[in-house]
Amino acid sequence: MQPEDAVDLVRHAVVTATLIGAPLLLVGMVVGLVVSLIQALTQIQDQTLNAVPKIIAMVVALIYCLPWIADRMIDYSRGVYENIPAVVSR
Repeated sequence: MQPEDAVDLVRHAVVTATLIGAPLLLVGMVVGLVVSLIQALTQIQDQTLNAVPKIIAMVVALIYCLPWIADRMIDYSRGVYENIPAVVSR
């Protein structure tokens, strides 16, 4: 395995992980921002009020995005396994 192959493999893994995690992180960020805005407007400062809606929204987003996430992970794994002969033969 050449160093370029290893770098390309790691780069592709990082890009795939970022794509897989992005929808959940964006939902958590938006819900956290909305809840924080509501807390600031109503002056209710309870820590659990921020965490519970975020967890619920992220679980719903995970359920909704799970088929897409599984497809991305399967595509990445398939690509890694299909490239093994090409990388080893170099």
